[in-house]
Amino acid sequence: MDPTEQVPLGGTGLRVTRLGLGTAPLGGLYREVGEEQALAVVERAWAAGLRFFDTAPLYGSGLSEQRLGRALGRRPRDQYVLATKVGRLLRAHAPPEPGQAFKGTPPVNPVFDFSATGAERSLAESLERLGLQRVDVVHIHDPDNHYDEALAGAYTALADLRRNRKITAIGAGMNQAAMLARFAREAEFDCFLLAGRYTLLDQSGLKELLPLCAERGIAVICGGVFNSGILAELGPEAHYNYRPAPPEVVERARRLQAVCERHGVPLPAAALQFPLGHPAVASVVVGARSTAELDEDVGMFRWPIPAALWADLRRQGLIDAEAPTP
Repeated sequence: MDPTEQVPLGGTGLRVTRLGLGTAPLGGLYREVGEEQALAVVERAWAAGLRFFDTAPLYGSGLSEQRLGRALGRRPRDQYVLATKVGRLLRAHAPPEPGQAFKGTPPVNPVFDFSATGAERSLAESLERLGLQRVDVVHIHDPDNHYDEALAGAYTALADLRRNRKITAIGAGMNQAAMLARFAREAEFDCFLLAGRYTLLDQSGLKELLPLCAERGIAVICGGVFNSGILAELGPEAHYNYRPAPPEVVERARRLQAVCERHGVPLPAAALQFPLGHPAVASVVVGARSTAELDEDVGMFRWPIPAALWADLRRQGLIDAEAPTP
């Protein structure tokens, strides 16, 4: 599969590469990443032909946006698609977010704010950190407990910005599919960033959300395709959904790995390519904290996968019988 292939992002007029760079690791997710190393990752992604980049204020309390902006600032603005998010403002007085996983970050913490004013302020502050005049896609970020405010507030503000051509596309980024399906029915979204819910391990997005998106022309961007790492490195400290993987999940991952090995395919290659079998899925975004990780991801994305592998996984009940495959 070609990671540099450019496809439409729904009906937005934007075109994204099949593989995009997610930048949470560049904000110090789980462990600190140096400035030079972070910029080198973006440079390597560009050299590899990737032209879709995803960031958020949450990622390193603004550090990811700052670094991505520095790396992309020297590139022609019309040659890439950039997505960021609203829903959290960064404030010095705020207490740390529970379970804070970012290391080496600036002395600010996120505060949930899904109001219209909060969304406008968040985007303005993101542009300042990025050092850019515009972003292409703005996602409402993790509104799990704030649905009504997100729809009446943040969405309304973003719809005005889209209408005035200040942004091109409105999305929502979540670790669940059910609320995204509600958004799809109740407002005019262009795309969704679905994290961890359409993967080799978890296809819960398949039943309702993905068919709905295909029907309505909403592009799906799949993130978290390694499910917090277990499908990238299946070891004794494997994580799933940001926590130590439970035994039953480890066992299922081992079964997936065994089938892949029989067909001469690395498990990460199958994990990266599987979501793109669905017609609603435009792109997969994956994070990398080093150029070596980025090179490995690109190589796994290009790995040839025989149709027999997908058939074998379906036969053993490891992927949904209704899941289309690449």
